Amino acid sequence: MTSQYTTSDSREPLGVAMIGYAFMGKAHSNAWRNVASYFDVPAFEQKVLVGRDAAQVATAAASYGWTESATDWRSVIERSDVHIVDICAPGWMHAEIATAALKAGKHVLVEKPLANTIAEAEAMTEAAAAARSRGVQSMVGFNYRRVPALALARQLIAEGRLGTVRHVRAAYLQDWLSDAESPMTWRLRKETAGSGALGDIASHAIDQVLFLLGDAVTEVSGRLHTFVDRRPGADGPEDVTVDDAAWATLSLASGAIASVEVSRVATGQKNSLKLEIYGDKGAIRFDLEALNELGFLDATAPVREQGFRRILVNEPEHPYLGAWWPQGHIIGWEHTFTHQIRDFLTAIKAGEEPSPSFEEGLNVQRILAAVEESAADKSSLVQVATIHTEGA
Repeated sequence: MTSQYTTSDSREPLGVAMIGYAFMGKAHSNAWRNVASYFDVPAFEQKVLVGRDAAQVATAAASYGWTESATDWRSVIERSDVHIVDICAPGWMHAEIATAALKAGKHVLVEKPLANTIAEAEAMTEAAAAARSRGVQSMVGFNYRRVPALALARQLIAEGRLGTVRHVRAAYLQDWLSDAESPMTWRLRKETAGSGALGDIASHAIDQVLFLLGDAVTEVSGRLHTFVDRRPGADGPEDVTVDDAAWATLSLASGAIASVEVSRVATGQKNSLKLEIYGDKGAIRFDLEALNELGFLDATAPVREQGFRRILVNEPEHPYLGAWWPQGHIIGWEHTFTHQIRDFLTAIKAGEEPSPSFEEGLNVQRILAAVEESAADKSSLVQVATIHTEGA
């Protein structure tokens, strides 16, 4: 089946169906509801929100601006008035839904990570490539690519302002699982989540390394750790089968080295994605908890003038910001999803492949798998003899 909306057939608005209405569903809905108020995008309609609980999804649909709700995603993707499927369901559902939607001729946006396994991600990528040949587009939702400060950082790096990038530090730290009594969720079971902090937030950190540098990973060393291996469940304590934290060292094709650290038990850290990029002519630093700011150091300036300077990324000349408020009026985390929907709709209208593609999502998936493989192969670990001293 071919796409029901192409650049040559734009007579009717694009009908959008979203699958999933929890945290990500709410964030995406906010973006769909607001994007046309600020950006020039093709006409669309929020047709239907899909979820398993009929009463809850109906309430969510009314709150989030969807015309109707449904519980059967299979019947929804076959509807002739649905042209886009936005997948915000848990990772274990991504492959089946995305593949079916692409075969049905629907453009697909799917939340990161692309899938729970390499095999699923490869199948999705093959389906996306086949659909693309018929004018059907697909994209992975790495929304932090749409943080204006990070989009500016990518521009500065591409312009050579940092010179040759030597090494990168990426740390994504949260603390929502630091309490050992925090209850079990689907995110803590391997069969539903695929992995823990690794897939959940290391995927973001790794994608940023690739996005900012325009580089590729050639070699990986990693470690995973679960600090709390049992948590309260509905029927008593349950085993946690995914990681709480992950560490990785990435060798890049350019010769740069990146270190990645992620944790969901980092007490006091709420949602801090810190990035530091060091080149021979300059450096950049960023923290998601101050997402309107970018630190930039120009190492070509006289030594007496050097030091990180704060750029408030809020000018109309900065990426995406011409559509929003007068300079100095900062934007927030939710705007990244609006920018994401804007870019996706623009690509569909132009008949162009949006980025990040499923192929890019698969690259991240392969890196995550390599970290997991390295962590499992403890033969690479070197034992260190401990010298016990008095008072130790």
